[in-house]
Amino acid sequence: MEVTRRDFLKLISIGGGLAAQSPDALATLLGPERLLEFQALGNVTLLHLTDLHATLLPVYYREPDTLLGIGPEAGKPPYLSGEAFLRAYGLARGSAEAYAFTHVDFPALAARYGKMGGYAHLATLVKRIREERAGRTLLLDGGDTLQGSATALWSRGEDMIRAANQLGVDVLAPHWEFIYGLDRVKELFGDRERRGLFRGDFVAHNVSEVTWGDPVFHPYAIREVGGVKVGVIGQAFPYVPVSHPRRFVPDLTFGIREEQVQRLINELREGKKADLVVLLSHNGIAVDLKLAARVRGLDVILGGHTHDALPEPILVGKTLVINSGAHGKFLSRLDLDVQGRQVAGYRYKLLPVLSRDIPEDPDMARLIAQIRRPHATELSETLAVSETLLYRRGNFNGTFDEVILDALLKRADAEVAFSPGFRWGITIVPGQAIMLEDVYSHTALTYPNTWVRELTGAEIHRLMEDVADNLFNRDPYYRQGGDMVRVGGLTYAIDIRKDVGRRITDIRVGGRPLDPSRRYKATGWASLGEADGPPAYEVVAQHLRSVKRVRLDPRPRVRVLG
Repeated sequence: MEVTRRDFLKLISIGGGLAAQSPDALATLLGPERLLEFQALGNVTLLHLTDLHATLLPVYYREPDTLLGIGPEAGKPPYLSGEAFLRAYGLARGSAEAYAFTHVDFPALAARYGKMGGYAHLATLVKRIREERAGRTLLLDGGDTLQGSATALWSRGEDMIRAANQLGVDVLAPHWEFIYGLDRVKELFGDRERRGLFRGDFVAHNVSEVTWGDPVFHPYAIREVGGVKVGVIGQAFPYVPVSHPRRFVPDLTFGIREEQVQRLINELREGKKADLVVLLSHNGIAVDLKLAARVRGLDVILGGHTHDALPEPILVGKTLVINSGAHGKFLSRLDLDVQGRQVAGYRYKLLPVLSRDIPEDPDMARLIAQIRRPHATELSETLAVSETLLYRRGNFNGTFDEVILDALLKRADAEVAFSPGFRWGITIVPGQAIMLEDVYSHTALTYPNTWVRELTGAEIHRLMEDVADNLFNRDPYYRQGGDMVRVGGLTYAIDIRKDVGRRITDIRVGGRPLDPSRRYKATGWASLGEADGPPAYEVVAQHLRSVKRVRLDPRPRVRVLG
């Protein structure tokens, strides 16, 4: 890739300390093509994707600016962001890695390096590795694959099953897949009795029927690659019945089920003679780290749910814990040398998928075009143009969240608005048109309806404390992932070191202290209960049509104490 003088000077201004480099050295340092370099090792290659959220095409996706750890977690991977992340992993500011892994200089680097991900580009990368490592490769998908776009919502996940089959996914474990209901999950993935549309193995050991406790899906898959017998245990998100409307899984139980994980490890090791045991997990990174410390015989955890992108595995005892980001930005490659039923060595890289630098696979590109063609006109409707960087990801309010909250407040003429702290949702760079498709990428749920009702100040405080405890509980097993509920019309302070009920203080509505006994007109969407207002995607789209241009001044909603 040619680096012009203008590019070089721009990157020097971004890079600060890189100014001492020569132009050729800097171009080499920053060049995206070297990010795919990998020296093969051993007899097994595990490729891992997770939290794709139905992102068929390349997108911008800004990593968090705030990612808080609790107690001993603070300041350690994965609870690092921005400059701290760059320092911890020795990444140069202004480099392709800095763009892929952090929010630092995001608009400038997005212009420099372009969009990331896209199934056609992923397919090219997967094919290259499979050709290089013929007969030694497994491709594993950690779930949250079937939700997050208009076409996935309208096809009830079928478009993504077709894409996963074309990509050649070998094993998948679920979470958001359940928002289409159990019957649809069985149509798409099958169960213990029959196969569905998905050609790979669908595994979820921790999903059982309430009445008799019978397992619904296969607990694990066994695949032989490179002469190595690999057992892959599937761990569905443990809190599906409480994080989504119960009606989707009315007769199922989930849970972490630590003892059952250990039993299955033993079964694979001793009964099935597996050489390598992998947990394909949708627990979230904090739960995975705790679980890894409490079970024995687990070689690798390929984790998802919390969207963490780890440039290096976290080693817990002898277990490698890996997370692979979100929205198709990355493909994890883990090469293992398995000898005598033990891991003798490993080599790992989280490969950034810079779509400008990886050509499309023509077969996947044709499939994507076929999926999108019937909806192309609707999806490409231009609603507004943004002058502000719009993003969601981060512990607290993002700017696209503010757009959603503004739309809710305006429609309901409410004082306070709430929007869930979802970690999915693509980024809009300044000057970019906001399409109807982009609104769906932030709101594509099967329970999207808005609501309006009165809440007392005490109820508002309690709601916020409950969500904060889900995020910042000291025991990882009680965390449900996601970020803090997004709030419109109010500001607050938070001290994550405090106990539940005492974390959030100084709540102000319209600049005035929250009155616990006063009733406030509140609005929101994505309720776990019944709601009969118009769906959020319609409310947000209409708001954007009316404003034409989006320009948000800074809104300091949250003060983090301590």
